[in-house]
Amino acid sequence: MEKILIRDFSLTYSDGQESLKQVNLAVPENAITVLFGPAGGGKSSLLRSINRLNELADVAEQKGQILLNGQDIYAPGVNPIDIRRKVGMVFSRPVVLPLSIYDNVIYGNSVAGQKNRKLLDQQVETALRQAVLWEEVHDRLNDPAAMLSGGQQQRLCLARVLALEPEVIMLDEPTSALDPVSTSKIESLLQELKRTYTIILAPHNTQQAARMADFAAFFLQGELIEYGTGDIMFTRPKDQRTQDYISGRFG
Repeated sequence: MEKILIRDFSLTYSDGQESLKQVNLAVPENAITVLFGPAGGGKSSLLRSINRLNELADVAEQKGQILLNGQDIYAPGVNPIDIRRKVGMVFSRPVVLPLSIYDNVIYGNSVAGQKNRKLLDQQVETALRQAVLWEEVHDRLNDPAAMLSGGQQQRLCLARVLALEPEVIMLDEPTSALDPVSTSKIESLLQELKRTYTIILAPHNTQQAARMADFAAFFLQGELIEYGTGDIMFTRPKDQRTQDYISGRFG
C-alpha cells in the first residue's frame, strides 16, 4: 500500500529552471524507496516538495498533487508545520544545534509546547535508542552536541526527527560526509527503522542505492525515467539511460 502518492507533479523555480516535470510516483509504506540519478535530476527538489520545504525557496510555479495518506498536502487549510512533523528530513551534513545532546533531541517538542519533563525524558531515551545512540551518550546528555563525532551527530539529527514521531523519514545524502564505519551504522539503522516508518532515501552514490533500495526511482533532468523494485532496477533496468548510469557509462 502506498504511503505517498505523487500525481503529475511539476516544479519550476523563479530562475526559470524546471526542476521536476510531471512526476508520477507511489511510495510504499514500511519500505525504503531510493531516489537516484545524476546531480541536478530533481531528487532534492522532490524531497523538499514532499514536506513543503520548497515553500522556503523561490518557487515560481507548481502543478500536480502530493498525497500523504490520501490527503493532498497542498490543499487549502493544510498546515505545512503539521506536514513537516509527519514527514521528517535529515540532510547531507549533520546540523546540530548549539545546545546539549538532550536539548537537541527534544527541540521540536519543546517548541511545540511540551513541558512535561518526565515525558520529555522518555522521548529522548526512546529516540536515542531508535537511533542506536543511547548507549554511547546516555551518561552525558547535558554535554554539547557539537562534541560528538560526525557519525554520532548524524544519528543525533535522526533522533531529533524520530522524537517528533513522524510517519515518513526522508534522507538527502545522509552519509556523504561520513566515514565507512559510520555509513554502515546509518544503513543498518535504516533497515531496522523501515519496520516502523516509511523511508525515502536519496543516496550519494549508486552503490549505496543498490544496497538500500526496496524500491528505486531513477531521475534525470527533472523526469522520472524508470521505477521498480531494487533488485530489478540495479540488475535488469529496462531504460538504456538507467543502464548507462548504473554501469558508469552515463553522459
